Amino acid sequence: MDWITEIKRYTPCNEQEEKDKAIILDCIKQFDNILTRENKIAHITSSGFIVNKMRDSVLMIHHNIYNAWAWTGGHADGEMDLLAVAIREAQEETGVKNIHPVATEIISLDILPVLGHVKRGAYVSSHLHLSVAYLVEADEEESLIVKIDENSGVKWIPIAEIDTYTNEPHMQKVYKKIVSKMKALRI
Repeated sequence: MDWITEIKRYTPCNEQEEKDKAIILDCIKQFDNILTRENKIAHITSSGFIVNKMRDSVLMIHHNIYNAWAWTGGHADGEMDLLAVAIREAQEETGVKNIHPVATEIISLDILPVLGHVKRGAYVSSHLHLSVAYLVEADEEESLIVKIDENSGVKWIPIAEIDTYTNEPHMQKVYKKIVSKMKALRI
């Protein structure tokens, strides 16, 4: 299944996802460069919500730009296999090699605002991340490695304590939504 069909088939769990899905699909129609950062307004990103086997902890990074504990993820940069992007980014940002999908379906669709910032010495204007996220699993026993150009920490956080670590209210809502879906689906 191609990435656009995957987004079209995704069943939103609430009004936020319904509206974000409609806007994401509209952006896909409007822009031919939506999979790349060449689109300075909005572009597709893919994230991994990394859980342990017991489903009671999530692997997060302390993101340098946002100065917050967050899920892993990154830009599609032209790649059409968004699940592969989520897994690659999770591996690169945590050092964990053995990461696999809990399910191949999208777990969350969100439009995430990115404020203007400096990256690698250049200013990046405010824009939107059209986020496609997946639920993936990793082994808590694997070694963790900080990717110093992107994060300053990597650690397993108890799912019940995510709000204690995450200082971004909009991301707290995203994480709560995913945890709620995991419970509803008995994942």
